Amino acid sequence: MPELLAPAGDTRCLRTAFSFGADAVYIGGPGLQLRAPKTGFDRAGVISAAKYAHALGKRLYVAANAFLSEGDLPAAREYARFLGTCEADAAIVSDLGMLSLLREEAHGLELHVSTQANCLNSRAARVWAELGAKRVILGREATLDDIRAIRSALPEGVEIEVFIHGAMCMAYSGRCLLSAYLTGRSANRGGCTQPCRWRYSLVEETRPGMRLPIGEDPRGAAILSSQDLCAATFLDELSAAGVSSCKIEGRMKGEYYVATVVNAYRSLLDGRMTAEEALAELDCFSHRPYSTGFYFGDLAWGHDGREDYLADCVYAGWVVSWEDGRAAIEQHGVFSAGEELEVLSPGLPVRCFTVSGIIGPDGLPCEKANRSGEPYTLACPLELHEGDLLRRRTANMGG
Repeated sequence: MPELLAPAGDTRCLRTAFSFGADAVYIGGPGLQLRAPKTGFDRAGVISAAKYAHALGKRLYVAANAFLSEGDLPAAREYARFLGTCEADAAIVSDLGMLSLLREEAHGLELHVSTQANCLNSRAARVWAELGAKRVILGREATLDDIRAIRSALPEGVEIEVFIHGAMCMAYSGRCLLSAYLTGRSANRGGCTQPCRWRYSLVEETRPGMRLPIGEDPRGAAILSSQDLCAATFLDELSAAGVSSCKIEGRMKGEYYVATVVNAYRSLLDGRMTAEEALAELDCFSHRPYSTGFYFGDLAWGHDGREDYLADCVYAGWVVSWEDGRAAIEQHGVFSAGEELEVLSPGLPVRCFTVSGIIGPDGLPCEKANRSGEPYTLACPLELHEGDLLRRRTANMGG
């Protein structure tokens, strides 16, 4: 069975990912990661995360996959030295210079080649292996046939990792200059503003101000924006093709996304859910229409005649504690007395209860929980545990 690899942008997401069944988690450290700084762990956080993972018998990988400029080299060497001592299991790299520094300064640390390195063929994969890579994370343009061919050409000890879920980039394996050009924030330095998902229109040169929509979709045009990847219906084919690790995208996402996606794929891999049931779970958070990415051919893009974003449920709250029929929660989405909430718990089927007995942050009874991030308590006949998540169906949402 392949490894299930989850993202974490903070400690809560890290713990959630492991709790809901991830075999390994990848994070960003304090530098050289391709995400915004707020999703990076500081050095003490990286060390703590590695210890937490190992106490559970799990693994931790640290992304250091930014492309280096000449001025980055001195700091990169010192950072490579830190990665060699932080007890992480692997570093994820794109830049050949960074790989070289890690080989010199971080003896024994596994090296995983990032998808940003655009590895899409067996010759390239073999070269990375010869340079010391333990794992190659293939470019997202790789098809199932490509994966089979690459696997057959690699030494047995070298692993293949692929993405199975999340946002897709319209640029070649994520190498995009749109953000840098339009906003001055480079995607290849961790600052992507995702301009591929903005709306665009066409202006004819002699008719300034006359904006012409591109495409026929009634909600507008997003010709640069891909659909989201979902591999729930063909995990067995990826495994049979030789994939060792199935990776979920989303270090910028919160704990509700992490819990829902990890739970669905863990249940699918363990045979506790069918693909149909997993797909239903994967519709429980906001996402763009799903596609199979490049695995069976060209990437699907645009709206496909449906809404920009779809969601069957919204995040209602994080369970802090439960005792004697009352749950203490951190509220994240509005809910009211009399409404039904669903409980997402590790290893358990989804359970439901009707909301009653709400006590607000001021300690007074109330009919509605509507202050995001604030503490509430409510009556709940189900036994809950810290880290369980509450959600409600969008079809049942009132005012």
